[in-house]
Amino acid sequence: MTKLDENKIIDLFQTKLGNKKFVPEDVETFTLGKTKIIAKIDTMVQSTDIPQKMKLSDAARKSVIACVSDFACKGVKPKYGIISINLPKSISKIKIDNILNGFKKACKEYGISIIGGDTNEGKEIVFNVCIFGNSNKIVTRKGSNEGDLIFTTGPFGYTSLGLDILLNNKKKKNELIKKSLKSVTNPKPRLDYGLKNKKYFTSSMDSSDGLSTTLNEMSKQSKKKFIVNKIPSNRDLETYLKKQKLNLNSAVFHGGEEYEFVFTIPLKYKKIIFKNSKLLKTPIIEIGYVTLGKGVYLEKKGKETILEDLGWKHFR
Repeated sequence: MTKLDENKIIDLFQTKLGNKKFVPEDVETFTLGKTKIIAKIDTMVQSTDIPQKMKLSDAARKSVIACVSDFACKGVKPKYGIISINLPKSISKIKIDNILNGFKKACKEYGISIIGGDTNEGKEIVFNVCIFGNSNKIVTRKGSNEGDLIFTTGPFGYTSLGLDILLNNKKKKNELIKKSLKSVTNPKPRLDYGLKNKKYFTSSMDSSDGLSTTLNEMSKQSKKKFIVNKIPSNRDLETYLKKQKLNLNSAVFHGGEEYEFVFTIPLKYKKIIFKNSKLLKTPIIEIGYVTLGKGVYLEKKGKETILEDLGWKHFR
């Protein structure tokens, strides 16, 4: 029997249920009357998405945050939400209160009103969150042009270390470890930055499945070559990984779980997006440029090496 991967399963569903050629995007769009609705759905499963050391309040918050991050990169404000939950029969009221507190915290942070949902019983905890907003235009994954600059919000790599600590019950304690754990348990999508700057972006995409996945998907959809000449990481992480003899590129490009986003802009907007970065206290990093061709390449000392898509994939 042939093992199905995530992309093949999506293709099968799209073939049976879709009515147009499927082009993957961070959000779904449809029109009701004269209103263009933006929607995003995300699922968090206890056994595959919630490390044992992670608080249920943080997990519930993060299930909302996963949708907010996709709205951020599209430059759309989330407004309403529907939450479906699956809970074990034996769950305590304390755990339910923790879950509710996590949902409430995320919705308060980003101005989302929960308008309904569904409750079910099962063997493990599952959160299914759908967020809605409206906008006449989104920034798509395609659209980058030759000569555009490539940026990321925030540094990368901390979540790779944080997940390793949570999953393997490591007990080290220092400022870097705390920062790494917080990057996993309390991510903060750059919604304000996306809303303020969307008019300058030629393309944009959420990075939560891994930076290498994001760059390759944007390159593919734009039918352009992406050159990365700067690794978006901080010195403290670089020093730690070097001491531990761990691979920096693997942590930065393939780790995933960073609820940041990648965007491209024409050179003429460089000053203004840096100005807005300071105003909104949002770190942005110029990591490369767009040129003719295809694929994603790391450039170092004049040499180019291909950057494969080795980010997160279900069923891999």
